[in-house]
Amino acid sequence: MLPMRRFLFALPALTVLAAAVATTDAQGVPFSQHGSVAQRVSHTLIEIGYNRPVARGRVLFGALVKWDSVWHPGADSATVIRFDKDVQVAGRRLPRGEYSLWVIPRQRAPWTLIFNAQARVFHSPYPGPASDVLRVDIPPEAGAHMETMAWYFPVVGRDSTVLRLHWGETILPVHIRVSREP
Repeated sequence: MLPMRRFLFALPALTVLAAAVATTDAQGVPFSQHGSVAQRVSHTLIEIGYNRPVARGRVLFGALVKWDSVWHPGADSATVIRFDKDVQVAGRRLPRGEYSLWVIPRQRAPWTLIFNAQARVFHSPYPGPASDVLRVDIPPEAGAHMETMAWYFPVVGRDSTVLRLHWGETILPVHIRVSREP
């Protein structure tokens, strides 16, 4: 009789565990897969971690992503960028560190790229301007369709690089300069 009592006592816990496993299996693989990219430029390491949303036939900018509103360029958790040394972004100094990235897309004007000190946050809500470390305005460019959002480095020089945010037909080129000194 004692083993039956132990079983009955453990049954609720086993039921909860089985339900959790079934929920995980039912969800399957998320639509927005995790991605990361790293690039060394001279003596500086730049690393980005993000989740990659998929266009799936949707109108992206001006519909899914609203004009003139703070937007998180990724999915789920905020996109995180790390610099192991001080850099310049679009000609402006940015101290080494880890930041979440945010963007204000605009229909007929340069977009604003925001580096926020609150790095480990969910993609919503935006932590707010009080913790912004740097804001730079960058004109977007048109390009070939990119179904799944990507951050990548198409140009790497001795002391500079271009980091691109690319989704749909929109590219945001971020010019980064580093020191050649160790």
